[in-house]
Amino acid sequence: MAPSKPGQGFAGWYARIAAFNVEDLFSQKRAPGPPRTVFINEHLPDHYLDHKGRPKAEHVYTTNQVITSKYTILTFIPRNLLEQFRRVANMFFLGIAILQFFPKFSTIAPGVVILPLIIIIVITACKDGYEDIKRHQSDKRVNHSTVRVLSGGAWANPNRMRPKSKTFVRGLVPKRRSSKPGGGTDPDFEVDYEDRKSQSTDNSDSPSIGPHWKKTRWEDVRVGDFVKIMDNEPFPADILICATSEDEDVAFVETKNLDGETNLKSRHAVPALSHLRDAAACEAHKNSFRINCDRPDTDMYRLNANVVIDNETSPVDISMTLLRGTVLRTTKWAIGVVLYTGLDTKIVLNMGGTPSKRSKVERQMNPQVFINLLIMAAMAIACAIADSRLEIEYFPLGAPWLYGDDQSDDNPHINGLVTWAFSLLTFQIIVPISLYISIEFVRTCQAAFIYFDADIYYEKTRQATIARSWNLSDDLGQIEYIFSDKTGTLTQNSMVFRQCSIGGRAYRGDPQPLDDDYENDSTKAPSAKSLTEKNSKPVEVNLWSVAQSSTSAIATPPAHPTSNPPPGSGGDDPEEHFRDVELLHDLELAVSASPDSEHATHSRLLNGFFTVLALCHTVMTSVDPVTGEIEYKAQSPDEAALVQAAADVGFMFCGRDREILTLRTPSSSPDVEKYELLNILEFTSARKRMSVVLRKLGGEDERLFLLTKGADNVIFERLKDSEGELMAETETHLNEFANQGLRTLTLAYKVIAEDDYQAWNERHRAATVALDDREAKIEAVCDELEQDLRLLGATAIEDRLQDGVPETIADLKRAGIKIWVATGDKLETAIAIGRSTNLIASDSNIIIVRGGNEQGRPVYQQMIHAMEEFFSDGEVENFTPLRRSNSRNADRHQIPLERINSGASSIVGSENGDLPGGFVLVVDGAALLQAFSDEENKSLLLRLATLCEGVICCRVSPLQKALVVRLVKDGLGAMTLAIGDGANDVSMIQAADVGIGISGEEGLQAVNASDYAIAQFRFLKKLLLVHGHWSYARNGTMILNFFYKNVVPVGVLWWFQIYDGWSGNFVFDYIYVLFWNSLWTIAPVIGIGLFDRILDSRVLMEIPEIYHYGRRGTWFGLKSFLVYMFDGFVQSAIIYFLIAYTYTVPTARKDGYDVYLHEFSTTMAISAVMVANIFTGFNATAWTAWVFFAVFVGIVIVWAFTIIYSLIAPGYAVTALYGNDYFLFTSAYFWLCIPLTFLLSLTPRYVAKAWKFGFAPDDLDTIRWINKKDPYRDLAQESRVTTLTAIRRSASSASRRTSRSRLNDSVATLDLRRPSIDVRAASRTDMSTGLVSIDRGFDFATEENGVAMRRMQTNISERRESSRNLPRTSLSRKGKETLSQVFSLRRVRQKMSSVRKSE
Repeated sequence: MAPSKPGQGFAGWYARIAAFNVEDLFSQKRAPGPPRTVFINEHLPDHYLDHKGRPKAEHVYTTNQVITSKYTILTFIPRNLLEQFRRVANMFFLGIAILQFFPKFSTIAPGVVILPLIIIIVITACKDGYEDIKRHQSDKRVNHSTVRVLSGGAWANPNRMRPKSKTFVRGLVPKRRSSKPGGGTDPDFEVDYEDRKSQSTDNSDSPSIGPHWKKTRWEDVRVGDFVKIMDNEPFPADILICATSEDEDVAFVETKNLDGETNLKSRHAVPALSHLRDAAACEAHKNSFRINCDRPDTDMYRLNANVVIDNETSPVDISMTLLRGTVLRTTKWAIGVVLYTGLDTKIVLNMGGTPSKRSKVERQMNPQVFINLLIMAAMAIACAIADSRLEIEYFPLGAPWLYGDDQSDDNPHINGLVTWAFSLLTFQIIVPISLYISIEFVRTCQAAFIYFDADIYYEKTRQATIARSWNLSDDLGQIEYIFSDKTGTLTQNSMVFRQCSIGGRAYRGDPQPLDDDYENDSTKAPSAKSLTEKNSKPVEVNLWSVAQSSTSAIATPPAHPTSNPPPGSGGDDPEEHFRDVELLHDLELAVSASPDSEHATHSRLLNGFFTVLALCHTVMTSVDPVTGEIEYKAQSPDEAALVQAAADVGFMFCGRDREILTLRTPSSSPDVEKYELLNILEFTSARKRMSVVLRKLGGEDERLFLLTKGADNVIFERLKDSEGELMAETETHLNEFANQGLRTLTLAYKVIAEDDYQAWNERHRAATVALDDREAKIEAVCDELEQDLRLLGATAIEDRLQDGVPETIADLKRAGIKIWVATGDKLETAIAIGRSTNLIASDSNIIIVRGGNEQGRPVYQQMIHAMEEFFSDGEVENFTPLRRSNSRNADRHQIPLERINSGASSIVGSENGDLPGGFVLVVDGAALLQAFSDEENKSLLLRLATLCEGVICCRVSPLQKALVVRLVKDGLGAMTLAIGDGANDVSMIQAADVGIGISGEEGLQAVNASDYAIAQFRFLKKLLLVHGHWSYARNGTMILNFFYKNVVPVGVLWWFQIYDGWSGNFVFDYIYVLFWNSLWTIAPVIGIGLFDRILDSRVLMEIPEIYHYGRRGTWFGLKSFLVYMFDGFVQSAIIYFLIAYTYTVPTARKDGYDVYLHEFSTTMAISAVMVANIFTGFNATAWTAWVFFAVFVGIVIVWAFTIIYSLIAPGYAVTALYGNDYFLFTSAYFWLCIPLTFLLSLTPRYVAKAWKFGFAPDDLDTIRWINKKDPYRDLAQESRVTTLTAIRRSASSASRRTSRSRLNDSVATLDLRRPSIDVRAASRTDMSTGLVSIDRGFDFATEENGVAMRRMQTNISERRESSRNLPRTSLSRKGKETLSQVFSLRRVRQKMSSVRKSE
């Protein structure tokens, strides 16, 4: 063993013991297996087998069974015992019980002594077992899900698997077998025949007639199995795609359960396996192949493998695999081969083992219990030494009580050791065995309070808030950092088109849908009715629609549409469809406006704007065969919202037939306009824009034009010089949209001359086939075309939040809790959500640290530069990560941001980087990967993050989420809470002190791994501010009073040793010690734990700042513990010495005899019970009826017991108190000592509390007084409460310009309203490039470099190549086209009218 480091000593030894984790002994820790080869329709090679013909261990794969529970039948008892005996007190109680099994030290029957410890252990084990049974039941629901697996015929899977684990529930609950009436197969194993030939026999249920797809449990899926996944079904393992139902074997998957992104991802099959399209082909031996795979790893975005078939090797990457945790969407079916199962799947590798969590209060209790043990040991050692010295001194003098004190087993030396053991038994009450069972009981009741709270019960799903771990309730009151997922936790996974700016005019949408009376009133909006009559019915934009027809076919709506909206289209929700009366009116004018009218310019902008929305996208269409509705198959929820918005106002995208796009407009209906798609300039994070090149077909001339949508700054710098005025107006609207938390896109267009396009297209084609630096060349050519654009306007989409999310986050921030968001979404999406949820204010300064940019600064340099640029040198050099950072001096040296000029105009104000909103750090997964590479980087990241008001981590993997939590948890020692709703959040939930799972749309994986399950994010506010704060205050006060009340009798026993020869004897009758913690004093502490209230729930909700008392550990800590211990010893001294000397001189008896021991000791016992109970009541803050009852019930019981016990005659039982009713209750000393000791003991604490309340009140005292005098006062709406000076909103250490008034005002002066619209939006600094810009809410979610996009690009290229030499039937006009020639609806209408007249 390596020598211990200097300076560790006892503290280091104790720290190592305290840090011991039981789960390290029982968790399934295993290194990822070696690279594997999966054999299909082949036998295992000889070198895979050992000498006995069995597969070698490295070639036996883990089962697909996934277990999130802690215990099994074999590990339950040892693991639970180890967890319980981590408590120092339990070890002590066990030692004391063992000691009393020796007759010499036995006080009562040994079985009775150990019985309380056994009861505590059994009850706690039952509670833990019940919690784990719930986890096992959740695991069972997942593991018993079914999937279609190839079976029958000659199919045999040669790959070997480990046996499944016996779980807790499976071992205890017998498995039920159900059968169909009259015989038949188990309904859990249904057979689904794909090959129609196999149904030629009548016995179609027999699995032996041929290859078929058999429904099998997930846990029974094996490596090498063929599986068939149907639409909207999740994947049970990591699967290689062989074939799909879609053209070119493309599959669309929803990955939000892995990376949090809401847009669909496209995957494609391995071309060499695309012939495996049915069960018969998969089973055929001629279709044998093998798959060589890398070893399992945690990288969600990388997979290296290859398929070897007929000695030909085909590469395999992540785009050809379907990962566990994802769901098949918009694809009828997909067939694949299982590569990794269970613990080897990427999502499970990113999870950790189920931890054994202990609350912070419990961890703090251990050293306090240890202190009590040291005090007890010191007392016992003192008694042993003193007794031994007295025996040595008095034995030579012939002391009669020491007769025969010279034996080998009875002499002063050995008797000192015996006295030490007796003293341990005498003073053992200082560590109360009932403390732990009381805590478990109280926490169980607190879990029930949470469960039955109607305010955090979600009526829609009938789901209550459930405490899955009952021992963490007090941790909810001490949270300092919250780590939240985005998708499904903060948002609803729904995009809604809210507002737009067109031609400098903002359309903000109607707050409510138009009712029938409004629509029929022609004087109010004559255009509304006419437009809706002309247009076809609303289109259903469905991200998850099933393709019922070929996506290449043009979807034509029915001739006679019904008025009912399609199911799922949100027709019953008035916010699903964009409506604006003013916009409808302007569109009506656009249809009829003449080229020379005053409305002509804006009309052309309107028509161009919605044409761009309807055509610049990659959406596919299909027709629902049941309803006849057009369904849009959109990978991106943003594109779905944009296309639907265009359809809502009459610009309906009808579909795509190869490269021909069809559009129905208000002027063309019922006819359609057709456009030829020539090029798609794909959206990427670097380009921040998407463009399409289209040719309009069917007119006199076929014009070419470019339609573009993208980020405002990217579009603005590519506009014509003449667009300055319109750009300024649009910029103002963008700032307004961004301040409302909306996601913005800017739209523009350009007319292209035919000759210019042909020359550009040749350069673009050459760039796409270049071998060197292809991406840069393509970008350069695209940038050439995307110049001199004409601005149309901007869109504003809402990523709809869960109910109450912004308000909840605002209140949690007021409570002093720092909120970090960790999401797999891209950077722009993360920033947009930060704005909409109040994490990023309109005046915040955003610091972006990114990795993976080869041309940018390294991550370490980015963090250093950010520290030097935005924070003073002294703070950078002297900053030490602490649990609570102090407020910074607002007068420190300020380093302003650099002003940057873009190509279009100045986009940065003079005060960027010095805005009063503080700093928000945004860091991506690539940067975190480098930051976690060494301790120096981690420390620097933690320093930078703690100086900022908030942190948003984007593009992070599940494992990185957990690492971020541990960074704060271990680096700062802060209390952390993680909340999420998907499988990608499990590792983060397990890493935090408290894990919250939301029962959302992403399954129950997060709930299964969580400590608390809630239905809505907004419930977190009451869970923390009320239940958490109450539980922490109650439990902390209860534990401190538990220690205090046990010090009182121990002190009395200690003082008695001075006058009893340090013998270790009891001064009370043992019955008073025996029932001290079970009858006399137990009720008051439990009453505080259950019914005490520091403040009413209404006040705690209205003034979140009060939560800082919990964050600072006010209710429990070493200082409070020592104060209570001191109180107990002082009161014990008052009780003992006042009563002892009162009864000693002169005698209290009328007959003159000396006082019997149990006369004055019984007085001490009754006085001690009364003092302990009333003192405990003093520490309660709400004397409710239950608290009042709890305080006085023990006093009544001890008086009644003493009276009855004193009357028991020796004929019934020999008691030491017989006759006390005569000697004690008739003594004036007794009636004088009780009130004197009671008053003298309680006076110091009473005076201290009175002085504090009268002369030095804190906020709690002040609010209690206000609430008492005016219980109906609305504290949330108070403009100022002058007496609340202690609670202040902590100034952001990140803001250099913190308002002085904000520092000096109390909580009630805070203005929490949303800031007014300010053209100066948030400053945004990209530390990788040094670019400083205004953040105007740009965001657009779509798959980059996806399979579907590559397929479209290939189809366009091939079609153009095939028609390169064909002459065009008509030539386009060159170079002089204007906006009116492209987008004039009147021009189209006039042409159509003339054609009809001629006919």
